Amino acid sequence: MRVVIQRVREASVSIGGERVAAIGPGMMVLCGFEEADGTEDLDWTARKIAALRIFDDEAGVMNRSVVEVGQDILAVSQFTLMASTKKGNRPSYVKAARPETAIPLYEQFKASLAALTGRPVASGVFGADMQVALVNDGPVTICMDSKNRI
Repeated sequence: MRVVIQRVREASVSIGGERVAAIGPGMMVLCGFEEADGTEDLDWTARKIAALRIFDDEAGVMNRSVVEVGQDILAVSQFTLMASTKKGNRPSYVKAARPETAIPLYEQFKASLAALTGRPVASGVFGADMQVALVNDGPVTICMDSKNRI
């Protein structure tokens, strides 16, 4: 599982010009799943995200988690995060999970995040052509891969 986490002032997802999800300050989490992902990958990633200290404390130091600051998360499934660019110029998505695998993983991941943060997780629509808008705060952008935990 790969994620790109962005600390945002606001973020939203629209489909066909209609806004389907939006948050104020918090985290935008783009998430990609591969066929080999399982519960261990989801749990590890969700725990890391919920505890990630990327929000400022009183001294202006990134020392607080999304849970501590009580802010929201917008999770958007993005299979292109699983792209391989090792050969040629056309990305390969052979490692990306097929919808029958990825949809349950995505739903379980959102449920884990909600349970860990005590807040509902806003989300895009799996497989839809989405327009994602955000105002990156900082900017703070962090990439994680559950298969590369070192």
